[in-house]
Amino acid sequence: MQITFLGATGTVTGSKYLLEYRHKKILIDCGLFQGFKELRLRNREKLPIDPALIDAVILTHAHIDHSGYIPLLIKNGFKGKIYSSVATFDLCKILLPDSGYLHEEDARRANRYGYSRHSPALALYTREDALTSLKYFKTLDFGMPHYFDDDFHFTLSRSGHILGSAFISIKAGKKTINFSGDLGRPNDPLMKPPAKIQYTDYLLIESTYGDRLHGKADPCEELGKVIKSTAAKGGTILIPTFAVGRTRASYIISIN
Repeated sequence: MQITFLGATGTVTGSKYLLEYRHKKILIDCGLFQGFKELRLRNREKLPIDPALIDAVILTHAHIDHSGYIPLLIKNGFKGKIYSSVATFDLCKILLPDSGYLHEEDARRANRYGYSRHSPALALYTREDALTSLKYFKTLDFGMPHYFDDDFHFTLSRSGHILGSAFISIKAGKKTINFSGDLGRPNDPLMKPPAKIQYTDYLLIESTYGDRLHGKADPCEELGKVIKSTAAKGGTILIPTFAVGRTRASYIISIN
């Protein structure tokens, strides 16, 4: 078994891990690089493997930094299946076409104002490309193993991050490897808690916030103090939100 890191190294976006076992090549997650321009430009670089040689993609969840490269992978020759939970597919049906539309809008704007080095500027992929990519999905229930070979299979388990998010547990011969994807909290008011991994030989785990602990203060109370204080001053509160899985009506705060 061999693993090659194609993204989410040195940065927190562009998650892609190529797992090779015997004659099979499986891509774990297929995300876009996001953020600064030098990161976004990496989306236009060729992968170190021909997409046509990849047998399958398995998604941990639907966030674009984990799924947003799928239409481009297919555009460049991938012909296999994309495996995900049911809810992850439901979200991808919204997020991927929206991502394609935004790429088209970016290209239109670049051509209109002439700030691209390319003439014409082209979208990384289109909304139509994204809609086509949805035909490659195959959904699986949590806990249901899928076999590539007699001694090579994987299972999805809840990770508690967003709807449909999953740990991917892969059994390759006598070895087991688990990919965490992004992790949720054990006591979320809306999400079911992450499953407990019973056994693994290797664990690839999210470490974006691995060097800090969650504060012990109640965020409901902390936000309530800010809102009350601002309201008392006649001010305005602007709350930027991470829209997919983070804009939630989890609680109601009275400012009276």
